Amino acid sequence: QETLVESGGGLVQAGGSLRLSCAADGHIFSTHAMGWFRQAPGKDREFVAFINWSGDRTDYGDSVKDRFTISRDNVNHTVDLYLQMNSLKPEDTAVYYCAADVWSKDSTWSADYWGQGTQVTVSS
Repeated sequence: QETLVESGGGLVQAGGSLRLSCAADGHIFSTHAMGWFRQAPGKDREFVAFINWSGDRTDYGDSVKDRFTISRDNVNHTVDLYLQMNSLKPEDTAVYYCAADVWSKDSTWSADYWGQGTQVTVSS
């Protein structure tokens, strides 16, 4: 089934860390690029991180570089996607979405499959 299920969001103080997880059907997504996006209230959706199907190529949005790390495990017909978020800032507060079939065109990132989202709130 083409569903992506996120977990791991929550409330954290500025400077803290959180790890988001996303579970996906490996029969469908093990050979697909995946990633994370976020959307804060009143703002457009923002690209956060990309990882190719084998995990040896990644890319990050400028606002999270050197603080966030994306990774994935393709094991036992399941894809587990992760986003390790360190040194969190109040401006990182948003709903975070797991995505599959992530692509870039003309410097714009998007995806063909989306999870339901998980809230991350960073207090100052």
